[in-house]
Amino acid sequence: TARRLCSTSHSSVDPAEVKKFQLLAHKWWDEEGEYSALHSMNDIRVPFIRDTLLSMSSNYQLGSPLAGVKVLDVGCGGGLLSEPLGRLGASVTGIDPLEDNIRTADQHKSFDPVLAKRIQYKSSSLEEIVEESMETFDVIVASEVVEHVADLEMFIKCCSQVLKPEGSLFITTINKTQLSYVLGIVVAEKLLGIVPDGTHEWERFVPPEELESLLESNGFSVKAVQGMLYNPLWGSWSWVGSRSINYAVHAVKPRAQGQHSPAAALPELGAEQPSATGTAV
Repeated sequence: TARRLCSTSHSSVDPAEVKKFQLLAHKWWDEEGEYSALHSMNDIRVPFIRDTLLSMSSNYQLGSPLAGVKVLDVGCGGGLLSEPLGRLGASVTGIDPLEDNIRTADQHKSFDPVLAKRIQYKSSSLEEIVEESMETFDVIVASEVVEHVADLEMFIKCCSQVLKPEGSLFITTINKTQLSYVLGIVVAEKLLGIVPDGTHEWERFVPPEELESLLESNGFSVKAVQGMLYNPLWGSWSWVGSRSINYAVHAVKPRAQGQHSPAAALPELGAEQPSATGTAV
C-alpha cells in the first residue's frame, strides 16, 4: 500500500505552491531578504536536530558530530538547512521539485569544497526517490514544507519508506489557529513583509494534534512537539511553551523486529518564554 501511495502518478507536490517560489529562487542566500526568517531559524532548528541525534547515540566525533549520518532534506530550497547539517559532518541529500532552487543550492555549496563533497542536490519530489531510496536515510528533515504539500498523509508515508528503522523525522511548520492567521499572514505577509505576500494559505496550516495523529497512524512514535516563536523586532527565534503559532516535531520510525532499542533517551528541550511579541513565519 505504501509503495502504491508513494508512486509518482500521485504526487504530494502542488504545482501552484511550487510556482510561488519560482520568482524567489535566486534570493535564498540574501540574509536580509525574503528568506531572512529562515536564515535566523537555523539558530534553533539546527541545534534541535543536532542535540536530539547526539542524545540518541554515544558514538560521535568532536568537530563533526553528525559524521556518518545520512540526511534527506525534503524541500531543501536553496540549501539553507542542508549546509549547516553538512558542516556538522552529515552526508546530506537535498531534494526540491523546483529546478531553479536546486541550481541556487548547487552554486552556493560549490564555494566550499568540504560541503561540495558532503551535500548532493536533486530536483525531485519525495515520491520520485522512494523506489531508489527505500530505507536509505538515518534522518529526514522537512522544515517549513508540510504546509505546502498537496497530500500530507502520502508525504508522511513516503518519509517512512525512505527512512531506516529507528530513523528520525524532524518537521517544523505552522499551527492552524486564529493567532497564526493574524500573525502568520496578516502581520508577517501583509503588514511587515517578513515573507512574501501569498506565501502561505491558512487552510493548509496543520494543527500539531493532526500531525501527531497522522504520524502515529503511519507507525511513527512522536518524541517531542515544541513551540517556536519568531520575534520580528530582533529577527530571532525562541523555544516557547505554546504551540499556537510555529512548532517543531521529532518522530522516530519503529525499529525492525528483533532489534534492540537504543539505550539513550531523548532529552526535553528547554523552553524560554520571550518577553517581546512574536509572529508566525
